[in-house]
Amino acid sequence: MFEDSWYSIVPDIQQRRGTGSANSQSAGPGHRRRASLLQQPNDTSDNGGRGNQLSALYENREDTASPPSPTLIPRAHSWSDLAGIANARPTKNPISTQHPRNHNVHFQLDALTLCPSETVDWAMGKDEIEGEATTDDLLQASLQEYSLYHGQLEMTERHLGTLVEDADSALRILESLCKSFRTVEEQTTSFRSQCDDLLTEQKRLEVLAEEVGTDLHYYAYLDNVLRRLNAPGAGRLVDDEAFGEVLTSLDSCIAFMTKNNHYRDAESYLARYQSLLTKALHLLEVGFTNRLEKVSGEVSRQIASTQSESARHALAYGRFEEILMESYSLIPNIQTVVLSAYDQYGQAKTGLNSDIYSNTANNLFHAYWAVRDRDLKPIVQHELDAFKQEAKDVSVETAARTFIKQCFERSYNEATLFQKLFSIEPHYSTDSKSAFTALRSSSRSLVTGTNITPIATALQPVLGTRDLKTICLVVGWVTSEYLLLEYDEDETPFAAHCRGLASRLLVEHLWTFTDAFFEAEIARSIAKAAITPESLKIGPMTNNESTSNAFPPVKKAVELLGMFDQSMPKERCQRNSPVVFKIVNESIAGLQRAEARIKSSKIGTDADLFMIKNLLILKNELMSLEIGDVRSSQAPGMGLEHFGQIWETISSNNPLNIVGNILTSFSSYIPGSSYWSRGNGNVASAPPVSSQNITQHDAGEQLDNLLRQSIYAFTRRWATTINEALAKNKLGGKNIAKIERDLDEMLDRAFTNQPEVVAKLKEAIQIDASAQNEAAREAKLGSRATKP
Repeated sequence: MFEDSWYSIVPDIQQRRGTGSANSQSAGPGHRRRASLLQQPNDTSDNGGRGNQLSALYENREDTASPPSPTLIPRAHSWSDLAGIANARPTKNPISTQHPRNHNVHFQLDALTLCPSETVDWAMGKDEIEGEATTDDLLQASLQEYSLYHGQLEMTERHLGTLVEDADSALRILESLCKSFRTVEEQTTSFRSQCDDLLTEQKRLEVLAEEVGTDLHYYAYLDNVLRRLNAPGAGRLVDDEAFGEVLTSLDSCIAFMTKNNHYRDAESYLARYQSLLTKALHLLEVGFTNRLEKVSGEVSRQIASTQSESARHALAYGRFEEILMESYSLIPNIQTVVLSAYDQYGQAKTGLNSDIYSNTANNLFHAYWAVRDRDLKPIVQHELDAFKQEAKDVSVETAARTFIKQCFERSYNEATLFQKLFSIEPHYSTDSKSAFTALRSSSRSLVTGTNITPIATALQPVLGTRDLKTICLVVGWVTSEYLLLEYDEDETPFAAHCRGLASRLLVEHLWTFTDAFFEAEIARSIAKAAITPESLKIGPMTNNESTSNAFPPVKKAVELLGMFDQSMPKERCQRNSPVVFKIVNESIAGLQRAEARIKSSKIGTDADLFMIKNLLILKNELMSLEIGDVRSSQAPGMGLEHFGQIWETISSNNPLNIVGNILTSFSSYIPGSSYWSRGNGNVASAPPVSSQNITQHDAGEQLDNLLRQSIYAFTRRWATTINEALAKNKLGGKNIAKIERDLDEMLDRAFTNQPEVVAKLKEAIQIDASAQNEAAREAKLGSRATKP
């Protein structure tokens, strides 16, 4: 129960012994009384500390009415310790000689007994303890300290007892309360279930009342909005923020009546709400139109009165925007209506009232562009007159460039102003419900992001009076200026807008216009070209140009192909262009007519060599321009295909196929690739070209078939001629020399600057002749073997 520090003041036994012996020696023979066993060690510092503790204890008892709080203080030596010291000392004390063992036990027990009286009955027999007054005082002080601690313990015990009694009493009360609660719970179970049912019913009624109140709100709103829209000053509502709330509330009411069409009078209320929405939007249209007329009346007069281009531009865009935007909520309300019909890029939204909103938005667009056309008409007319005058005085190409740039700049300014006003940027779309489609017919004379017809309307009459080359220069400039440039990642909005306008201008107007001129020129100079005897002859080349001695329609076809390639992007030339197909197709038809005329008139021209010469020129031009597909727009399975080999599978058993291997090395004449493009088979088995086996919709296939047939016929005929001459003249006389000389002159005149072509044709003729001789010998041996 006590800490170790409680016993810290008990002196060591050995030290006590030493002290007693010293005192006995120093007392001398004259003082026979022994030192008291209760005497404390002779330690000044230690005794002083104990005295202070006792004095502090006494002061606390005097100052306070209640005993101090229990504290652990060093206690004095107990009598048991003193008795043990006395028993260990070898003296003649009568107390320790009578009952040493029992005396020790009783002495220890009595030391723990606190008596209230000052007298102590040691109950140790009849022996008396002799001591001085100092020993009694120490004993009394020690007992007083124990008495204080004993009182504190008794008080703590009483408090603990009281707490235990209170806890027992509380437990008994709680137990009785639990019994009472259980009894009450048993008795109120049915009542509680009834209360729960009542609460559930109450909640249901609350929800029902809330729903009924909400539904009634949609019915009760009719009178409110009816008064507001039919008020005398209802037109001023469109310039207030409350107009947006009216539109939102009407949308909610219409959606509610549509969803709950089984409610009473729902159809009637739906029709009335829709008519009120239409009326509100009509008020917005009227307010916007009035605002436009007011702004237009101020700006148009200033534009008409000034002659400065910069001042007109500032008035038409800067001043117009500034005055139009000076309103409280008219422009935000217009943007709300437009965005209810279209998204940010002009695509139509799907919703309950989208048709009503889109109709209003389109009416707003038409009203806006009507005012803009009227206000900017002087500027547009001035630029159009300047374009026509410059086309007459300077050049059509320069005038067209200036006019197109001015139109593109104005279109970008109009698109920027339109986006600020209506908060949408219409993108190209073929959807009939999109804003782009609605805006295409809104503006008539003003160039906008959706209407480029005014540019084409101004260009086509001027270009129609010029030649095809001028038209190709203008179209080619537009293509290279706006479509073929490699834009960086940070492309400016103006450049993107111009590129979109240029692409639509070319696709919708200029390309069709140019194709019509090409078709007219093809019909005039190729299809209907007159065939004269001079044009059927292969004359000498001039200026080392392979086309100088070509058939005139073929020359024109090469020229038209080059012009078309310069004015059009590669994608349009390479993907089934109707113009390219018509050029090649009409050229082939003209060559066939010329071949028939040569064979019938016998003017001295080799028909096969004539075809080879002109067909190679036409094929070379197609390869140089990288035109891979020459099909009509009605051809089945149209698509971009690369040139392959005409003879993809050549049989090694037929020696005549060597001709095909030789002629595939004409790469010096046809840059980039061999001229063989399509088909399979070999030269020896090449079928004649006829209307049955020529592909109708593929001019490239026709060209390849004709070229194969002409090469086969030419080499086979000359090989046969050489073999016949050798057969008649075994010694190889003048006939053979004359034939070879004629062949050389013919090939040199046709292919003056292509010696490789001449050499390959000669080699093919020789190989074909050898193959014919070998086939004749085999046939002769076979006939001999079959004879009996």
